Amino acid sequence: MRTKDRLFANLDLPLLIAVLTLMFLGVLTVYSVTYNPESPSILSMGEKYGKQLLWVGISLFVGLLMLLIDADIYRKFAEFIYLGCLVLLVIVLFMPPVHGARAWLGIGGLGIQPAEFAKIATALYLAKIIDQINLKLQNLQTVVNILVILALPGFLVALQPDAGTLLVFSSFLFVMYREGISFDPLLLRIINYFRVVRFKTTWLGTHFIPFLFFTLILCLMSLLLSNTPIHILGLELPGIQLLSLFITLLGLIFLLLLIFFGYPRYRKNHLVVLLSAYAFIIMLINSISFVFQHVAKPHQKNRIELFLGLKEDPNGDDYNRNRAMAAVGSGGIYGKGYLQASVSSMRTNHVPESETDFIFCPFSEEWGFLGSLLLLSLYVFVILRIFSIAERQRSTFFRIYAYCVGMIFFYHVAINVGMNIGLAPVIGIPLPFISYGGSSILAFTSMVFILLKLDSQRKDVLR
Repeated sequence: MRTKDRLFANLDLPLLIAVLTLMFLGVLTVYSVTYNPESPSILSMGEKYGKQLLWVGISLFVGLLMLLIDADIYRKFAEFIYLGCLVLLVIVLFMPPVHGARAWLGIGGLGIQPAEFAKIATALYLAKIIDQINLKLQNLQTVVNILVILALPGFLVALQPDAGTLLVFSSFLFVMYREGISFDPLLLRIINYFRVVRFKTTWLGTHFIPFLFFTLILCLMSLLLSNTPIHILGLELPGIQLLSLFITLLGLIFLLLLIFFGYPRYRKNHLVVLLSAYAFIIMLINSISFVFQHVAKPHQKNRIELFLGLKEDPNGDDYNRNRAMAAVGSGGIYGKGYLQASVSSMRTNHVPESETDFIFCPFSEEWGFLGSLLLLSLYVFVILRIFSIAERQRSTFFRIYAYCVGMIFFYHVAINVGMNIGLAPVIGIPLPFISYGGSSILAFTSMVFILLKLDSQRKDVLR
């Protein structure tokens, strides 16, 4: 029996209260950062804090409407929502650029970013597709279909370009790993195509996440050593060549160990794996180095070098990150007090975009380390609560969507805060419910309220 007559009876109140608290803190912070003494009323629609409050009201109204919709509607129309967002992502590419990116749809001062809503659409459609397949019988077509679903919006977002949102789409790979989607069918088809040796399974397919981190480490090492000469025995050698030489020597050692100590019946398979791994690593590090040195644009190289600590330019290309860290540090333990931010306030303009991508700076400056710790604790609670909600779902569709929402939140918080304290590159990504922006707050509110609705009807799903 459905419980439509008790709309709010099964809502997860802890998550709802935490989200409403973040919204309240967001409005307070935007008011403080953009405060205009000539228009002190928070209801002033000519100021950013008035517009932010208006967007909060619109978002909560839209969230209420989403609670009135039956949860099955999101499953039935997931592909249409997904296709609709793809169409918007195509249309936005023909719009006039704003700050160098074609990411906005709108007229005059009112506009939305389709990329923000594409995350929700992709999460819903991904959940529906995985819910329809038998994981025990997954094949090459299964893996390719899922990767295409992720690649289409990712490719369109990359054309805008919007590096921050593109990076968030990679969070869905962890959801695939959690649900047991294996890359074995795809990798086996690639490996067995050459017919050197036949495999029944691949190490990479069952250890995708460790392999992902290993690849990331190799990429960072390649970037660090691309333009870094190393002095050995009085000789100056390019760092990337020395890294290639080290990997070659390491490969030879493993080859000798395999020849002298490996079991003969497994030797052929292990030899192919070893040679494939060596070829992959050598091609990867040299490709990364070549792209960094000869393909990347000067401003892109500068950002990477600044982030990796290969150069310093506190008053030039690294100005934003440098001033952001100064603002965070200036808050001390207890902060300067509400409306007392000096480094990160828009009135001083020391920190560009302090009301959007760098809004963690004024919050930290006003409330200090303790306030920042409480804010991060609130985000940790929200993310863990979402994962807890995911684990109690009876429906695969509900569970996958919940995990997608949790990973999106984790990426946004980790990257935005890391960007503000110098641990992540400046790529432009909002802090959920805190940063100024209608598209961001409307998208996150919709995302959470859909989750609340799905969770409220979890008992209607038969096991």
